[in-house]
Amino acid sequence: MNNYYVYILTNKSRTLYVGMTNNLERRVYEHKNKLVPGFTSKYNLDIILYYEQTADVLSAIAREKQIKGWTRSKKIALIESQNPKWLDLSSRIFS
Repeated sequence: MNNYYVYILTNKSRTLYVGMTNNLERRVYEHKNKLVPGFTSKYNLDIILYYEQTADVLSAIAREKQIKGWTRSKKIALIESQNPKWLDLSSRIFS
């Protein structure tokens, strides 16, 4: 059974990025090490604040689109419902 993840990253300036992956550990590693050129590497988005898991890829894609469509304040409320101190959750991801 595959798992899919929707996640939110930030940086020191608190810019937010919403993404989706089937391998959260690999994807966070790529973000932290700036291995994939694009928005996250350009703006140093390497702090994972929030993630959720699903077994269905279509649900993950729909959830990613849903969260991306939200206002910034609604995204912040989601983050703070699980991570009120905005801690980097990578230690939970990397075994």
